[in-house]
Amino acid sequence: MFQIQNTLVSLDLAEQFFCCDLDACLGACCIEGDAGAPVTEAEAAEIERLVPVIEPDMLPRAIQEVRENGVAYRDPDGELVTTILDGRNCAFSCYGKGGVCLCALEKAYREGRSEGSFRKPASCALYPLRLKEYPTFTAVNYHSWKICEPARKLGRQKGIRLYQFLEGPLTERFGAEWYAELKDNCELYLREYPDGLS
Repeated sequence: MFQIQNTLVSLDLAEQFFCCDLDACLGACCIEGDAGAPVTEAEAAEIERLVPVIEPDMLPRAIQEVRENGVAYRDPDGELVTTILDGRNCAFSCYGKGGVCLCALEKAYREGRSEGSFRKPASCALYPLRLKEYPTFTAVNYHSWKICEPARKLGRQKGIRLYQFLEGPLTERFGAEWYAELKDNCELYLREYPDGLS
């Protein structure tokens, strides 16, 4: 683990290669799973504000589900997560060419239809990382999932490490100084252990 400011960061960020390959996975992380994406109360409020903007991109059943049950719910662990359909699909997913699953929130942001800086929940932007908040620190861990095998393969082909792929979201979440320290730690670690510790 790296200790960076008030975070403990998994060595996986240095060791793992990763680069999303939407053509191969078709955005499966927005579809698979048994719960929605973790969101904060503030993020849920932003999504609520944007529902009228993104409804044209949402599935009809998703619109109905959100209208009846809201944009988020508490999962069995008590965590606030985005509303889902059929126990899996994120209600805010939409589909592009070739059946690629996209985020309606991010689509509206990229097209300049959503006022403000909200693009999508931080947990989505940071995936495949998961954050766990503790009283005195935040744990930053890698969530390894079989559906991301194309991303690991493409990352290895391109030589892109996980910390490099997520530079933007990590900087947005923790700040430029934090990311610079992470980068220095990862580069030093890879010089000493180019193949990881295992």
